[in-house]
Amino acid sequence: MTESQTAVRPERRAELAAGLARVRARIADACAAAGRQRDEVTLVAVTKTYPAADVVALAGLGVSDVGENRDQEAAPKAEAVADAGAAPRWHFIGQLQRNKARSVVRYADVVQSVDTVRLAAALDAAAAGAVRDRPLDVLVQVSIDGDPARGGALPGAADPQRGLDPVAAAVAGADGLRLAGLMAVAPLGWEPDRAFARLAEVAAALRADHPGATVLSAGMSGDLESAIGHGATHVRVGSALLGMRPALR
Repeated sequence: MTESQTAVRPERRAELAAGLARVRARIADACAAAGRQRDEVTLVAVTKTYPAADVVALAGLGVSDVGENRDQEAAPKAEAVADAGAAPRWHFIGQLQRNKARSVVRYADVVQSVDTVRLAAALDAAAAGAVRDRPLDVLVQVSIDGDPARGGALPGAADPQRGLDPVAAAVAGADGLRLAGLMAVAPLGWEPDRAFARLAEVAAALRADHPGATVLSAGMSGDLESAIGHGATHVRVGSALLGMRPALR
């Protein structure tokens, strides 16, 4: 990718700065309403479909964490951003196929979407073969409504592959991984407060067995206030920060 492709137009930088100011104000207000400190919540800018130039601009505006959903887009984007001199913390937040694990561990600092024992094992093997100076942080994606037809480990399930306890144990026991906490998306049709209250219960139970698993990634552009009210430590924001999302190609 050429330098011109990561150069930031002044008008786009102004748009991003305005969006960032609005989102930061929402986070601050939600923290105040919940009686929490502002520094307890990290903004993850979800930059899928947006150009590397936007990531470079956000990094220049003080955004430290960036989320991507597709390896085929994220891998070259991370390389371009690094070449431009920016070094955000990369979160992989999309559904991950095991055959993409080797690629993802080369650039990701965090994988937020581990929901099977097999995927945990694939990431551990990939991390062992990669040049990394620390374990890969992993969040177990949890299914709030327990629907096995959708992604997410299943709380309380005996399933040895998708039960939340087996998946968490597999991550915690892997040499190349660190169990950092949980990630979830509010199910369609659920009120955010109901969804995130349930998630908070699941997270508390996980921490009883894994005290270091303190990260709770929940809440997006439309429901971040509710997520923060129920203990989210990370919110994943795309459109409210970057504007209307370009169409996927």
